[in-house]
Amino acid sequence: MSNLWTYREGMITNGDNVVGYDVEAIDGSIGKVDESTVDTDKAHVVVDTGWWIFGKRRLIPAGTITTVDHVDRKVAVQMTKDQIKNAPDLDETMSFSDDRSVYDEYYTPYGW
Repeated sequence: MSNLWTYREGMITNGDNVVGYDVEAIDGSIGKVDESTVDTDKAHVVVDTGWWIFGKRRLIPAGTITTVDHVDRKVAVQMTKDQIKNAPDLDETMSFSDDRSVYDEYYTPYGW
């Protein structure tokens, strides 16, 4: 994956909104998109995992999204439920500023 924090070409445009879409991991449904951004080199979605891991919110890099289905309101990610479950909790106080290293540090547990 060349840039984890950028949507794949043609996947999302600035006008697209995926908030509220279901999120499908490789091995099944994992939650809903609670927030999203298309910021250059910082694009991501925040997934509310609901009951599956007790309502945790996970920051998912845009580069892991493989498909977006606007008709069925689904986003598929190239991650397993366990990968999402084992990700760090979203730190609501962390400032995701212009420094992309903050993102890379935050997401190191995935090994990408």
